[in-house]
Amino acid sequence: MPESKRLVDLVQSRIDEYLMSREPIVTLISPDLAPLIDYSRQFLSGGKRFRAQFCYWGAQSVLPPDSGPNRGRPAGSEPAAVSTDEGGASAAPAPTADGLAAVVSAASALEIFHAAALVHDDIIDNSDTRRGAPSAHKLFERLHESEGWAGDPVSFGRASAILLGDLLLGWSDELLDEGLWELADQSAARRARLEFNHMRTEVTAGQYLDILEERAWLAQPEAELLDRALRVIVYKSAKYSVQAPLVIGAALAGASTAQLNALRAFGLPLGMAYQLRDDLLGVFGDSAVTGKPSGDDLTEGKRTVLIALARERQGDADRASLDAQLGDPTLDAGQIRALQQVISASGAVERVEALIESQVVEAVAALESAPISAEARQKLLDLTERVTRRAF
Repeated sequence: MPESKRLVDLVQSRIDEYLMSREPIVTLISPDLAPLIDYSRQFLSGGKRFRAQFCYWGAQSVLPPDSGPNRGRPAGSEPAAVSTDEGGASAAPAPTADGLAAVVSAASALEIFHAAALVHDDIIDNSDTRRGAPSAHKLFERLHESEGWAGDPVSFGRASAILLGDLLLGWSDELLDEGLWELADQSAARRARLEFNHMRTEVTAGQYLDILEERAWLAQPEAELLDRALRVIVYKSAKYSVQAPLVIGAALAGASTAQLNALRAFGLPLGMAYQLRDDLLGVFGDSAVTGKPSGDDLTEGKRTVLIALARERQGDADRASLDAQLGDPTLDAGQIRALQQVISASGAVERVEALIESQVVEAVAALESAPISAEARQKLLDLTERVTRRAF
């Protein structure tokens, strides 16, 4: 079985096991709480598991090549001698069973954190679909309608989904801690916890900056709009999608400061490229591929790098038309196609593609000089291709 498939299966099993352990706690309070478990399972099934993979290969990058998910030492065995890789950095010994369990738990915690962020993000963006299925707030809204309860189903759906997101955030913390408690090296556990905490703060800050830009852009100098859009990408997505999972995994494996810095230097530009690709998909993506309506970012009013670049090259009339329509939830298919054409005609798509390419070049250059294992370097190059070449 390919190693990436093995990892995805391990993460899914760990998530399923964790939800099973929480189900009696929740349902003993009241059987009315069963939807919290049911919807959690729905949002935590499937997906590409990119964050889990970056976490795992962050750990593997500082370990010898014979320490994959099928090759860890039995619990209680003597640790292997510390080796030195070609970059001169000390590599941690091969992981014990508890070390692998900690990485799988951390990878699973990142996926639960991601699910929580998506639940809250869909509420903020008034987005009705996620991966081709109803968003959490729409599921609760439909539950209200089907049961014939009193009051407004929309407000019930939003309030319930906020609580589901909060519950998932708490569970991601608990699952991470379960893995950290099993780790023999508690200094590595503390480092990983600090990195996770830092990521959580940055994501929340980035989410606030995102909603701020949708509302405050008119009050900002035109020359600053692109830099402000890039700042949103850094903190809302790039760091937590790629950089933080890499560093958390590496910290768990006892990475040196040089190794952590090298992975940061690789992870940030790759995360930028990942989100820039996502921004293109949000405007031009095929709903059958993205699981979101085509042009979803246009109806949500996202002030992305793509939009900032389009405005730079537009005439006054096209810019005014774009500004007037962006964020209008009533846009029909014809209006969305017209906006897509206006954006394409500005040359913004080609400029975003060029940005993606430059970020990938920077990431690959950082990876080539990183003091990490050769196997992990190749796997991270493979992941670079996968996260930045997603099709429309």
